[in-house]
Amino acid sequence: MSDDTTSTQRPDEVPAQQQHWPGSDADLDPPADHGEQSWTGRGRLSGKRAVVTGGDSGIGRAVALTFAAEGADVVIAHLPEESDDAEETARLVRATGRRVVLHEADLRTAAANQELARTAVEALGGVDVLVCNAAFQLAHDELSQFPPDQLERTFATNVFGPFWLVQALAPQLEDGGCVLVTTSIQAYSPSDHLLDYAATKAALNNLVANLAQDLGPRGIRVNAVAPGPIWTPLIPATMPEDKVAGFGSDTPLGRPGQPVEVAAAFVFLASDEASYVSGTVLGVTGGKPVF
Repeated sequence: MSDDTTSTQRPDEVPAQQQHWPGSDADLDPPADHGEQSWTGRGRLSGKRAVVTGGDSGIGRAVALTFAAEGADVVIAHLPEESDDAEETARLVRATGRRVVLHEADLRTAAANQELARTAVEALGGVDVLVCNAAFQLAHDELSQFPPDQLERTFATNVFGPFWLVQALAPQLEDGGCVLVTTSIQAYSPSDHLLDYAATKAALNNLVANLAQDLGPRGIRVNAVAPGPIWTPLIPATMPEDKVAGFGSDTPLGRPGQPVEVAAAFVFLASDEASYVSGTVLGVTGGKPVF
């Protein structure tokens, strides 16, 4: 991000709105900032090869775009329903001059994650940075409203998938690679309408701490980024309209964050600047505490 770039989005600039799941960046009002114009690359990831799950939109798009602007080639995993957004992300990455490969997959099985790992290694010749960002959430007002299949989908997408993907790519990441996981402020301050989602994010924090201990001797750093309320398609696609209106206004900074503001944390953790950082969770929450 350029040194003089800040978000000026006010809380009242997020009107009530709703999208069909999984949502689309193109339909967000106001548009989100993924770094298309606001990010200035400095070669901090030059020559690195990255995998970004859920890289079609929101935080994942911003991570893919900023990584490319910093010199990385990228494999982006996305759901079939997200192909339009994924193609736009690929266009933005190519505009930086870096290589991008799209991989369509539902990462709720070990086999799907192993296939993604093979695709990435074959396409890029190896992997240096793994970003486990894909997530599923759907809000309900009462405990009784959470269906069993949603609980299974949320945990399979948010927890099982990252576990299997790290397992598959760990040999590629040895001696200098890193794993980055998107957790959430929900792990620390859970919302009752996101019971299952919040639980998965707490599980991911624990997984990151354990993986850092397990993979550290192999030269692999493992860290997490915990976003607060970030303006992405996941919000209007999975939350009631009344909760979307004024989204993010309850933070100390009084506004929602932009995807590029979260991507900045991922760039730091993926870079050599974070060479002695492992086993930590970096909060990007607008002032909400992560402890």
